[in-house]
Formats: sequence, structure tokens, C-alpha cells
Amino acid sequence: MRNTGQRSLALFLVVALAILAFGPRAVSVPPPSPDDWPQWGGPDRNFSVAGSGLASTWPVAGPKKLWSRELGEGYSAIVAESGRLYTMYRRRAGFFQFGKQDQEIVIALDAATGRTLWEHGYDAPLPDRMNVEYGPGPHSTPLLAGNRLFAVGATGKFHALDKTTGRVLWSHDLHSEYGVLWGRGYSCSPIAYKDTVILTTGKVGRSVMAFHQETGAVVWQKHDFDYGPSSPILITVEGAAASAAPGKAAKSKAKARGRSAEPERQQQLVVFMSAEIAGLDPANGDLLWSHPHQTEYGLNISTPLWIAEGNLLFCSSAYNSGSRMLKLTLASGKTTVEQLWYTGRLRIHIGDAVYGGGYVFGSSGDFGPAFFFAVEAQTGKEAWRDRAFSRANIVRAGDKLVILDEDGTLALATASPAGLQVLAQAQIFDSRAWTPPTLVGSRLFARDRATILAFDLS
Repeated sequence: MRNTGQRSLALFLVVALAILAFGPRAVSVPPPSPDDWPQWGGPDRNFSVAGSGLASTWPVAGPKKLWSRELGEGYSAIVAESGRLYTMYRRRAGFFQFGKQDQEIVIALDAATGRTLWEHGYDAPLPDRMNVEYGPGPHSTPLLAGNRLFAVGATGKFHALDKTTGRVLWSHDLHSEYGVLWGRGYSCSPIAYKDTVILTTGKVGRSVMAFHQETGAVVWQKHDFDYGPSSPILITVEGAAASAAPGKAAKSKAKARGRSAEPERQQQLVVFMSAEIAGLDPANGDLLWSHPHQTEYGLNISTPLWIAEGNLLFCSSAYNSGSRMLKLTLASGKTTVEQLWYTGRLRIHIGDAVYGGGYVFGSSGDFGPAFFFAVEAQTGKEAWRDRAFSRANIVRAGDKLVILDEDGTLALATASPAGLQVLAQAQIFDSRAWTPPTLVGSRLFARDRATILAFDLS
């Protein structure tokens, strides 16, 4: 009995030690890092990161290339987390044209090598009436939230996937189920709010929809906005403090009056639709405010820029539209909107804008010549224009800008009210480059309609 008991105890200890030694390592996943790029526009959806450790110049041949690989058609940007990259592309069934047998692919890559980790493909025939003059997509960028990856294709196929394996957790066909189909292909990049994932659709009664992340069930659907291809953002609007005077006495008075001495805050979902920009309650979709922004063909494409300093919201579009700055004021749970300025001289088409030091920097250009610009956020006063690049996307990395223009020129620059200073540049693509690059620490990932490239910018 003693020998049997000793053997059992020894076996138990061996198993326990094995579990401790190997179990956690076998199933553990590296935690997300502050440097990760989990969604469209980066960590805060504003194309800005800390960007420490970037070089101040590059060799003549350009920054160090780590790897490159072919990838199919698409403008979907690259998201990154824990050493993995995720994006989407279209796989052609035929060589000469996009057709009925094409598939859209959601792909996971090893960030260190570009090697495929998994792919999920699904049939995505293009409707006859879809305009693919500028490419058939996918246009939307996936979203990482928890252990899930959310991805929407050009024809409205919406999938929730296990980010580790690519296994389908649930899916919706936005076209067949909800009537969603935009003539140039669906392009809104999903956004997470608590346990929901939110999309714009532009359909009557369900212009904005929230789905439960775990089950895919519709949590809420509201509004009659016409569809705009822009992607939503989440902002936090701050009201005035109940008392400006510091100290315990002020807090006690505020508490006695039934108020908090802390500033009032409200999280809002901002949607840039066909003819207006609006703020919604992300918990239930209720309309909080709206402001008109008319654009020909409803093509409000660029992502609005939230400037927390002063509760400022910048939006811009091409097609005979322009740029405007709104100031949001929150009091007693209600938001009022004031337009600080508007100009038709600055028109962001397919790019983005970034903020720094009291100025908005962006790339303007639709059918005329493109130019970089700096405009004072509060006044709209234009500081300068620079024609060094064609239409471009920008990532702000600390005090530097990483620029990728549509001609495939990658550049490193600094921008101030005094002007744009180009520190280094290199030609990395020979075809149309409309996808914004992704910066993870000092590693940059960029794609055109055929290739992904990885660079070390340290």
C-alpha cells in the first residue's frame, strides 16, 4: 500500500510539474503591447503613435527592408498585435479580370518574416452594377478586439474570426440580410465599443448598426443617414468642471449641490455619412448631435480627426466640398455644436489628417494638384502649402511624420508652423499606393495592390 501510495504521489507530482512547466507556455499568447496597431488608424484611430526610436535620416537606398511578399488586390490596411499582422485581399479566379469566381481572403502573417499563418477565404462574386474602376477591394480594414478579428469585405460579407486560428465564430451577409451594398464596394472599417462592434450601412432605419461581439446578434440599429464610405471614431467630450476652484472645500460644495467637482465626460461615436457628420451614443445609437457636410456623390471618405484639446472635431472631403472645424460643448448631458471655420481650399480625398502643436497637417487634392498643408486648428488660418508629394497618407510618430503618397514614395519628415522638412525619402512602390502604412514601434508595414513590404525605421 505504501509503495502504491508513493507511486501515486510521485505520478501526481510529475503531472503537476509538467502542467506548471509546459501547460501555460503551450497556450499562452503574448499580451497586447502599447505599440500594437489593432484597428484602422492605429491605437487611437487618429494615425498617431509615440514613435520613439525612429532614425532621423535613411541611407540613399531607403530604409532597411526586412521582407516583402506578394499579396492580392485590395486597399485594406494592415493591423498588428503580438507579432502578427492581419489584412484582407481579393484572390482572382481568372487572370485578366475580376469575376464571379473570385474569393476574398482574410490573412494572418508573421510580422517578423511575412510568412502566412492562416487564411480564411470565402466566395465574393462582384455584382454587375459594382463600379471597380479604382479596384474591387476589399476596402475595409479588419479590427482586433479581445481574441477576435472582425473583417468586412467589399460585397458586405462580415466575419468574426478567432484571431489565433482563423476559425469562423459567426458571420453576416450585410447585403442579403440587411440590403447593404454600395456601388464602389463596402469600405467602412468596424470599430469596437465595450462588447459590441459597430458598422455604418446607410440603410433606412439601420444606417448604423451594433453587433454583439460574441454572438453576432444585432444590439441596436438606428437612423436614416445615406451611406458614406468613411469609418467611424470614438471620442470623449469633456464638459466644464462643476467648480474651477481646487481643494476640498470646492469639492464639498459641489457634492452638497448634487454635482461632481470632476468635469462631465461623455463618450460618443462620430459617423461621417453622405451629407452630415453626427455624434451618437455608442451604447444605444441615440442621436446626440449632427452638422451638415455636403459632398458631391456622398463621397465623404476621409476619417474625422478628434482633437481633445478644446473638444475640436475636424472633417474634410473632396468633390467640391472642403474642410471644417467643429467645437463640441457638453453641458448637463447635452452637446451643442459650433462651427469654428470652413474652407473649400483644403480637400482631403483618400488620405488622413494628423494633429500636433495646435495645427492640423494633411494632404489636399482631388482633381487638381495635390499639396501638403498646415492649418491652425482654432482659426483655420493656413500656415503653408508644400507640393513635395502627390496625394498621401500620413502617420504621426512623435515629432516626425511618415508619409506614403499614391505614387509609392515613402518619406520621413517633420512639420511645424514654419513648414515641411523632408528628412529622407525612397521609392518603394511602382503602382497605386492608397493604403495608409502601419507603424509598430520602429517597424513599418506598407502595401499597394500587389505587395506587402516591411521596413526597419530605427
